[in-house]
Formats: sequence, C-alpha cells, structure tokens
Amino acid sequence: MISLFRRSPLRDAAERAYQRVVAQAREPGFFHDCGVPDTIDGRFELICLHAFLYLHRLKRERPRAAGLGQRFFDAMFADFDRSLRELGTGDLSVGREVKRMAQAFYGRIQAYERGLDSGDSVLKPALERNLFGTAPAGSARVEDMAIYLRREAARLGAQGAAELLAGAVAFGPPPAPAAHRAAAES
Repeated sequence: MISLFRRSPLRDAAERAYQRVVAQAREPGFFHDCGVPDTIDGRFELICLHAFLYLHRLKRERPRAAGLGQRFFDAMFADFDRSLRELGTGDLSVGREVKRMAQAFYGRIQAYERGLDSGDSVLKPALERNLFGTAPAGSARVEDMAIYLRREAARLGAQGAAELLAGAVAFGPPPAPAAHRAAAES
C-alpha cells in the first residue's frame, strides 16, 4: 500500500538546507555588526547570499544534486510566496512579486559567481549594491562581507558531499566588524 503522506528524502533534505540558510541569514551579527539593513529587503538579500553559497557548492555534485537544487529552489520560493501573503500582498500581486524575486535571485547568482571568479573589483560592488542597497555600507563592511563570502564558499567546498546532499549545511559565524578584529589581533 502506498502512503499519500510519505516524506520524500529529497524534499526533506531541501527543506533542511533551506531552514539552515534562513537561520544563517537571520544571525543578528549581519545586521548589528555588518550593517546589512534589518528590513525585508536586507533579509531577502541575506537569504539570497546564503542560498547562492549552498547552490554554488551543489554544482560540484552534479548530476546527482540537480534534483536537490531544484527542490531547494522550490522550497525557497514557496516560503517567499507564503511570506508575501502574510505581509498582506494581494493574491493577484503575489505571482508578479515572486517572479520579480526570482529574477533578482538569478541576478545575484550571476553577480556573485562573477565576483568569486573575477576578484574583489567585481565582488565588492555586487555586495555593496545588493546587500546594502541604499544604506551607506562603508568600505570596511563591504570588505568584511567579501571576506565572509569567500570564506564560506571555501568552507562549503570542504564540506562532504553526503552532508550537503542530506541538507546539512554548515556555515561559520557572521564576520566580526573590523574594530573587533583589530582589538582581537592586538
């Protein structure tokens, strides 16, 4: 007998990974220490950044990670849809907003890929434009986030494929602000 309520291991892994991405994106240090605006846009940008990191790493596990990547994407955008509805976005506007968010996410993926491949002259402007929006970031904060992005890409690169394919994403802490790093180094 086939159960209609059986859980899919692939869906479970995608949901676990997405929950981990969201938990990391909500770390207070990104807002308090790094200066990412604690707004709907700032939170969206941090989810996109961490989703990028996870999906960027999954690319090394193709073709077996293709289904997981799609399930992760589906879980993320189902959550965005639900969040928009909770915020009071009308049913007729939700689809248009989700489409806009998907286009923005694809743009972030391209910008961060280019930044990782090309260096800070490409990465830093992408981070400043996306993460900080209209908020004044300051070069130290942008530098901190560029270091963080590279560090986390390397950390995930070293994480085992079996863990990642099970949705067990392990991120490090948000970057410490430059003033805290200088005091710690003294």
